[in-house]
Amino acid sequence: MTSEITLFVNPTAGRGRGAHAAQPAASALRDAGFSVRTVLGEDADDALRRARDAVAGGTGALVAVGGDGMMSLALQAVAGTRTPLGVVAVGTGNDFARALGLPIRDPASAGRLAAEALKGSLVREIDLGRAGDRWFGSVLASGFDSRVNDRDNRMRWPGGRFKYDLAILAELAAFRPIAYRMSLDGGPVQEIAATLIAVGNGSTYGGGMRICADAVMDDGLFDVTVVGDCSRTTLLKVFPKVYKGTHLSHPVVTTHRVSSISLEAVGVTAYADGEPLGALPLTATCVRGAVRVLGAGTAAGSGTVN
Repeated sequence: MTSEITLFVNPTAGRGRGAHAAQPAASALRDAGFSVRTVLGEDADDALRRARDAVAGGTGALVAVGGDGMMSLALQAVAGTRTPLGVVAVGTGNDFARALGLPIRDPASAGRLAAEALKGSLVREIDLGRAGDRWFGSVLASGFDSRVNDRDNRMRWPGGRFKYDLAILAELAAFRPIAYRMSLDGGPVQEIAATLIAVGNGSTYGGGMRICADAVMDDGLFDVTVVGDCSRTTLLKVFPKVYKGTHLSHPVVTTHRVSSISLEAVGVTAYADGEPLGALPLTATCVRGAVRVLGAGTAAGSGTVN
């Protein structure tokens, strides 16, 4: 293992927390005896190119500092390689870190954990979703939730979580069920009317909303949550249950556990890890053991490997 570590930083994450978080994370790694090189990039494409260069050059680990968007970018660089990923989660949602039991908004602890994991070879292999040439770690969203993301991205005011909540209210006012064509594991196409279909490698999105509450990140399968055709009143009753994951028992919700899924619907943009993936149709596949994560918690059914 090389002693040089690459710190992959989004300085704007969490309304500026990323820039402040890089220093204590880097200090923790240096105190543990590692040499730290920082990668910023002029934009996302340039940052990803630099991260991929670091991985190809044999860096000991890529330690991403930022929110879920930065983790998503880092996954594009390390997926399918032996280079481990360190997670310093300082964004707004932090769903990837949350699902793995990693520190949130505590960069010094996250840096120390990554250093200890590197020294002790405490690396957990987890699955990733893949749609086209894009990898995702948490949830692929389509339908009502992705339309909320569309609206949230268009809004310039207010900031933070309140903007997302306002986007939810606005989309509820315009709510209509969506005509989907869905195929599970290459099986027959099902034509269904649904409010949303979420494909979970991890359990949460939107900063802790447990849309795919039972998802396990190293079982080789997606958990798919389908919220069926329902009235606005029913949706208002079901939606708050998402925060505890109790929506899964509601009659309007069905779940599936599959290794691949194809989705088609008109006028629906898919989001993966909170980032726009593109318009449907798409096929997503769960790729087992696609990335190695430093210091990730070992939940039931998971393991630690060297």
